Amino acid sequence: MKTDIIGRAILDYQQNNYSEDIITETSISEEDVLPVPYLFRSYDEMPAIEQKALRLAYGRVLDIGCGAGSHALYLEKERKLDVTAIDISPGAVEACKLRGLDNVFVQDITKFRGEKFDTILLLMNGLGICGRLKYAGSFLNHLKSLLKKGGQILLDSSDILYMYDKDEDGGYWIPSATEYYGEIEFRMRYGDMQGDMFPWLYADYNTLQNAAVTNALTCELILEGEHYDYLARLT
Repeated sequence: MKTDIIGRAILDYQQNNYSEDIITETSISEEDVLPVPYLFRSYDEMPAIEQKALRLAYGRVLDIGCGAGSHALYLEKERKLDVTAIDISPGAVEACKLRGLDNVFVQDITKFRGEKFDTILLLMNGLGICGRLKYAGSFLNHLKSLLKKGGQILLDSSDILYMYDKDEDGGYWIPSATEYYGEIEFRMRYGDMQGDMFPWLYADYNTLQNAAVTNALTCELILEGEHYDYLARLT
């Protein structure tokens, strides 16, 4: 648990030791607060994009980066689906078990092999796991290898171009060292725990669609959110 920041926060909340929230920071934004209770939200408290994804899920489901398990729990307990939930955070997985999730374990998705699913979930900007746009193709290709015939990948992401400053001509100021404006560095802090910066990817829909098509996946825009975010389905 030494560097498991989000896991420590989730487990503290689950064990009634909640006293503060997670502080996030990115390479293009000031510090912000991620309220830990938000990770434990019910279906009715979820944004429309997440609700839509959960309604579209079917068959055997893999929830990648399950966090506190809110999505997986809804699918397992309310919709009675066969759900496997994974996360690299030991603390998050322990909390999920305490919440009653049946099949949850610590696992890096990039090293996960040998099983097939009807639905793969990558919610809360889960595409960011691949870190950089240049890795998106191989990441999606790996997910495709985990799909049953006719299966689907449901993911949400955001077009973060709006976060950059505009010049007088209406263009955006994007650092020259950045290969794609959706590539950022991300860091979290919780209590006396401070994490290192790590890469994270936000992809606009056209960029995601191009990466999907390159890897023989069909990409469909399902729903657009209120703040430059969207839900897509890859088949």
